[in-house]
Amino acid sequence: MQLAAIVVSLALSAVGIALFVRAFVHFFRFFRLGAPLPENANRLENPWQRSVTLVKEFLGHTRMAQWGLVGFAHWFVALGFYTLILTIVNAYGQLFDPEWTLPVIGGWLPYEMYIEFIGTGTTLGIVIMFVIRQLSLPTRPGRKSRFAGSNRAHAYFVDTVIFLIGLSVMALRGLEGVLHHADYGPDNYVSYGVTLLFDGVSHSGVETWVYFFAMLKLGASFIWMITVSLNLDMSIAWHRMLAFPNIWFKRESSGRTALGALQPMASGGKPIDFEDPGDDDVYGVSQVEQFSWKGLLDFSTCTECGRCQSQCPAWNTGKPLSPKLLIMSLRDHSHAKAPYLLAGGGKTMEGEEKASAEQLADVPAAALAEAERPLIGTVEENGVIDPDVLWSCTTCGACVEQCPVDIEHVDHIVDMRRYQVMIESAFPSEAGTMLKNLEKKGNPWGLAKKQRLEWLKELDFEVPVVGKDIEDLTEVEYLYWVGCAGALEDRAKKTTKAFAELLHMAGVTFAIMGGDEKCTGDSARRLGNEPLFQQLGQENVMALNMAFGEELDDDGKATPESAKLKSAKKIVATCPHCLNTLGNEYPQLGGDYEVIHHTQLLQHLIDDGKLTPVTPVEGLITYHDPCYLGRHNKIYTPPRQIMDKVPGLRQQEMHRHKERGFCCGAGGARMWMEERIGKRINNERVDEALSLNPDIVSTACPFCLVMLTDSVNGKKNDGQAKESINVVDVAQLLLDSVKTPAEAPDGDTESADEPETEPAQ
Repeated sequence: MQLAAIVVSLALSAVGIALFVRAFVHFFRFFRLGAPLPENANRLENPWQRSVTLVKEFLGHTRMAQWGLVGFAHWFVALGFYTLILTIVNAYGQLFDPEWTLPVIGGWLPYEMYIEFIGTGTTLGIVIMFVIRQLSLPTRPGRKSRFAGSNRAHAYFVDTVIFLIGLSVMALRGLEGVLHHADYGPDNYVSYGVTLLFDGVSHSGVETWVYFFAMLKLGASFIWMITVSLNLDMSIAWHRMLAFPNIWFKRESSGRTALGALQPMASGGKPIDFEDPGDDDVYGVSQVEQFSWKGLLDFSTCTECGRCQSQCPAWNTGKPLSPKLLIMSLRDHSHAKAPYLLAGGGKTMEGEEKASAEQLADVPAAALAEAERPLIGTVEENGVIDPDVLWSCTTCGACVEQCPVDIEHVDHIVDMRRYQVMIESAFPSEAGTMLKNLEKKGNPWGLAKKQRLEWLKELDFEVPVVGKDIEDLTEVEYLYWVGCAGALEDRAKKTTKAFAELLHMAGVTFAIMGGDEKCTGDSARRLGNEPLFQQLGQENVMALNMAFGEELDDDGKATPESAKLKSAKKIVATCPHCLNTLGNEYPQLGGDYEVIHHTQLLQHLIDDGKLTPVTPVEGLITYHDPCYLGRHNKIYTPPRQIMDKVPGLRQQEMHRHKERGFCCGAGGARMWMEERIGKRINNERVDEALSLNPDIVSTACPFCLVMLTDSVNGKKNDGQAKESINVVDVAQLLLDSVKTPAEAPDGDTESADEPETEPAQ
């Protein structure tokens, strides 16, 4: 047994280590195939903070811990994978001397207690994870399981190897106890059971078992190493190594998820000048090698855990998009195409082959065939990603928020959309109307700019207009960015008027733009039309900088001296999409402003005693978290605190709320596209709200307000919702409560029976 154990263990070790080294060399070459990141996306900045984030996410399991028992179990398995490494060294020694222990620390009580603790936790942890996987598997064809589409064979192989290693560690510890005549103590409180089991076995018999379990531990370890080295697309195993660089190189050095701002378009790592583009500039992504090296690293790091899939609004309503399956498809395609790319293969913009016949002579036929597949294409076209997958995304960010290894799904989806829109002009036809309206009228509805100020006529007080009533914004505390929906959409205008009235009642000085402002460009950018976004954004930045009384350079950007006055450039917005674009994306265009959401300002005014809710608003209320307010900008508390202060309201959360809030279906330019596949996302969300039998559904976003109201109206017509239910913005609730009964006009609170206006869905 000893001879067999030595021969088998050393042979597997030699082969495993050699293949593992070769695999890492291949990965290094493979990731270098990716395009460079944009110059402003410095993934090396603030290395100390990046390292702190990495340690925090690994040791704290900050994402996994949100999932309760499975996160707890995974913590032990992950920590055991790395910290039980010395038990491998110990096993090598035991092949030659069953009583061998590590020098210095072998037998040291703190070390032995740690190994006992982690060894036990790892073994039990993998059993728990296996059971959870079995209980979560789909029992019939369907989408409920987060493991739907994951590679079960790979998962079972990894689980089995970890279990065998954990079992071997604990068995060897128990056998060591027999050989060393150990008594029960804090360093063997579990493995002592094995000691008792083998207590009556002869000394030579115990040694034989030591050889066996040492071989089992080493054999399982290196069979795993050999297997994963020969299967580089087995990311469920490779994430144990690749997750560390993927987290370290995440977009935000602060540790924030890759949400909020989208990255500007770049080609070869340099920003594209759309007014004078280069002849060889690449717009978006049409080939897998056009993703950045971080993108290729993302694809190879996917754990196939399905947390993104379980939270995705598209997947949960029967649409073809699963963030997990999308990343897995890109992973499999990139690795299958890698031999062709590493040989120098590739296509020019005209579709001509870059490599010579000699370079491609040794490339496997499968890799050559993979290279011919279109990145975006239908099943009939043998495409890697179906167009319906691409256009189902609402960019809600649930996938990015949940991913334990920081994969940047939304960025990759938008990159592919950019090519489809700008080069192929292949996108849902309804979105074309929105783009034309933005180009011609500066708003997605295509209405005249004078209509942006029509809502002012319905107020009984004056609101200063920049350039008309006041010269610039130095005369007021805030610029109220009304936005397109707030100025032009009937239901959203009620929020606009309510918020303006609350500011007036609180004595806050504010002004609005004069109607010359354009849409911020949120929908255009997320659809993939980056030039249109930049055009709209640059015009708005110039108008804003002038409104704030800044000195402008020849490009319309604030001079360095005036740009420093950020503290004086306060903007408040009722639309989270405007909030996100103005605050997070306009700095890319030279606009640096302090932007807050209206619920943040209202909560501050209540805390300062400038607004006092006194009139009860009776009823059960549930709040819907807008994705671009919550996940993208981490604003969860102010709306809830406002509702807490309104007398009579009883709050009850939907099951999916805050970080796990469910999208309304309007983001990612989906507001302007029809839903032809599966259940409507807004209906799914309203069904969840109605399950609580609320009297009021509240939100804090005009897009959400439209989507939820449309669904509630439809359900009222079908008899599935009570007639008395209202859908309102938080500002409307607060206004009803701040006003005394004598002041509040009848019907001030928005009813879901309001007629629908264009365009929505």
